[in-house]
Amino acid sequence: MKLGVVGLPNVGKSTLFNALTKAGAQAANYPFCTIEPNTGIVAVPDKRLDVLGRMYDSAKITPATIEFVDIAGLVRGASKGEGLGNKFLSHIREVDAIVHVVRCFEDENISHVDGSIDPVRDMETINMELIYADMESLEKRMARTRKVAVSGDAQARAEMALMERYMQALDQGLPARSVQPTPEEQDFARQLFLLTTKPVLYAANIAEEELGAPDNPMVQQVRAAAERENARALVVSARVEEELAQLPDEEQAEFLQALGLGESGLNRLIAASYDLLGLISYLTAGPKETRAWTITRGMTAPQAAGKIHSDFERGFIRAEIVSYDDLVENGSMAACKEKGLVRSEGKDYVMKDGDVVLFRFNV
Repeated sequence: MKLGVVGLPNVGKSTLFNALTKAGAQAANYPFCTIEPNTGIVAVPDKRLDVLGRMYDSAKITPATIEFVDIAGLVRGASKGEGLGNKFLSHIREVDAIVHVVRCFEDENISHVDGSIDPVRDMETINMELIYADMESLEKRMARTRKVAVSGDAQARAEMALMERYMQALDQGLPARSVQPTPEEQDFARQLFLLTTKPVLYAANIAEEELGAPDNPMVQQVRAAAERENARALVVSARVEEELAQLPDEEQAEFLQALGLGESGLNRLIAASYDLLGLISYLTAGPKETRAWTITRGMTAPQAAGKIHSDFERGFIRAEIVSYDDLVENGSMAACKEKGLVRSEGKDYVMKDGDVVLFRFNV
């Protein structure tokens, strides 16, 4: 699963990406500093792994991961090729969801591509470029499909009906995700690869001195705009997160405490991104390894087993499951079994976040 980090130039995208991945993506005070997208794999914070690792004296702890892609700054006119926009839009097309970084800080040493700070205008600039790109893509597809639909082809007519609904929403300045395809339309909807169907998380980037303070007016504007489109927004200070990422683990807690923060903005961002993609983790634990496995919400036990190895899914017999909370409260799997807290689940069981699992299979 990939998340694309997007925004206008000089809003803090690459700085935030550096903090996320410690990959050293270039960050500079001029537009299009990033041309080819940088990518980085990031661990999903999960305190449960440390607890289980100590309980089982595990030799190895492996967290779930998520991939972030630092995409170059978009500008007004990107859908028409401005600022190498077409290339950047193609990079967005390849990700599963979008983290939209919005500048909510004043700094005379960092220029703004539009000459002033206005987060709602900046959000609209990016969103409208994505909408324009989707409209152009749909127009081409509709021109081809319309010829077939006129001949009476039922499938083409159904496809045209969905595309017309999408186009109506886009014409009104609404993202394609505001349109709900029917179950029968889902497959075709995915084939359209529309940019604005991707879920969005807004990251309001503030100055260091504003951390821990009430939301400034710009952040309030971002939250309100996000709420209007049923999206989430959270607050980060990319510069602080970059400094924090460079500290040893033992010093990070002291740094956060000095700032009056319980956890880093990055941890909240990563967790929110994981949730944005509809992902959850189930856990396996033992002396060799304690591990979080990433699955999509709604997956059944055999599908989840297949994440470990295809043989586990093919030869699935049952899953022995205990909730993380029950396991920690009782101290061992054996104690949970004595109390009847370990369940034997079959092929129809839908996995839950935090299930601690032992799969039984036969190939």
